[in-house]
Amino acid sequence: MKKRDIEILSQKSTTHQQTLAKEAAETNEMKAAIANLSAQRDTHLAKKENLKRQIEETQKQIDSRVAAQRAHAQHLDAQSLFNVPELDFWTSTLGLRIEGAGMNDHLKFVFTHIDDRDWTREAWFELDATKREYEVPYCKPKLEKEQVERVLEKINECRDLRVLLKGMRELFVEAFKG
Repeated sequence: MKKRDIEILSQKSTTHQQTLAKEAAETNEMKAAIANLSAQRDTHLAKKENLKRQIEETQKQIDSRVAAQRAHAQHLDAQSLFNVPELDFWTSTLGLRIEGAGMNDHLKFVFTHIDDRDWTREAWFELDATKREYEVPYCKPKLEKEQVERVLEKINECRDLRVLLKGMRELFVEAFKG
């Protein structure tokens, strides 16, 4: 009986040791899984902080660009207050109309009230502002190229549109008189 009790106890002891070994292995696996998950969490937190910093930097850039656009819009609004009276002067006093020429950076300037015999007769020229140096590719009535080049040299030097408008108007008046 004692032998039998010893065998039972030794089996229980062996089973208990196997159970303890399994639990120790499971504990080690759990600790490894916890360490792995903690490392992943730390990596994700670092990525999250990095993304937050990038978002903040991008938001600052966006805010500065929006502020610059607002300032530019305010500047344009302030400038437009000056443009309206000047444009009214050119349209009413000199009979000038400014139109689009169908292409980007091309303007068509149409003068009326140039010909003393016919106030409705129009003279126009197209200004090409795509390059640093302005060009006049078309005008009606046809003007001498040298005269137009002289006017363009003046405007390309001073970059003042009034010089161009005055010079071209004078050339058209001379062309209608001649």
